[in-house]
Amino acid sequence: MRYFIWLTIMLIGLYSFPINGQTEESLQVSAEQAILMDAETGEVLFEKQPFERTEIASITKIMTALVAIRYGHLQDDVTISRNAAFTSGSSIYLEKNEKMTLEDLLYGLMLRSGNDAAVAIAEHVGGSEEGFVYLMNETADYIGMTDTYFMNAHGLDENNHYSTAYDMALLMKQAMKNDVFQKITAVESHLSKKRTYPWENKNKLLTSYYDACTGAKTGYTQTAGRTLVSTAEKSGRSFIAVTLDAPDDWNDHINMYESKFKQASKESSKEDNQTHSVNNLFLTEKELKSYKQLNVHEVDGKGSTFSQRYMFNLLKILRIDDNG
Repeated sequence: MRYFIWLTIMLIGLYSFPINGQTEESLQVSAEQAILMDAETGEVLFEKQPFERTEIASITKIMTALVAIRYGHLQDDVTISRNAAFTSGSSIYLEKNEKMTLEDLLYGLMLRSGNDAAVAIAEHVGGSEEGFVYLMNETADYIGMTDTYFMNAHGLDENNHYSTAYDMALLMKQAMKNDVFQKITAVESHLSKKRTYPWENKNKLLTSYYDACTGAKTGYTQTAGRTLVSTAEKSGRSFIAVTLDAPDDWNDHINMYESKFKQASKESSKEDNQTHSVNNLFLTEKELKSYKQLNVHEVDGKGSTFSQRYMFNLLKILRIDDNG
């Protein structure tokens, strides 16, 4: 009975401790909307207006790629229509009646952000642009993107084409579970058999700025501004970052990632030290089990970790009291 009372006191004490998670005040980003999400659990670690609907530009193509991989056949030869060849904006310079595999078109879509590739993919996989967009919205509903609606496969500004930072993080979380998508988004360049020069990845976070980056998709229109979705992995932790309308998006992503990687490293070191100290108490199996069960992480939704020092000290008091 006495042990139960002490354990109750410990729980109350734990919840009175201050948190050390990252806040919007201590982490600043240039983006109008931003989010950092744990890629494994989906936990939101940082947010700035994450549910505000807005234009998203070419990060739309993450959904285009995911739907094409799911419903298409990578080795299909796609015949380029006039409609696709003459699509405005960023391009991989497809020509009418040219043939290219769906796989090559996906690389052109993700690395060079080819709007012509997006339309060619949509027409081939969906039977028409409209048919493909229907599949995009169906997939969005399945993933739980409740504040998203697509009107096209390339992301050029169009009425009623929108998403949020949160929804795009959910999409990237789902897309990164697909091995083909992972492979495409992680390469620095790709050489199609139909080209004499390689397509270089526009994602400088992957190719130049940040070694921990494992993939990303860039976007830009005059209305949407700079948009970016990326992933990063270090020391066994994986995160997803999204920024919308961000003048300094590269640094926004690096700063969000580094804030969490450093925090995770400190927490890991602290837990190792605390576990060593607890082991030195020669706790009973029952006491050690109680200690481990109270190793609480991320209880406030902002990456906060409560110290176990309080628990450690009370266990010592317990031991002294029991022995007295």
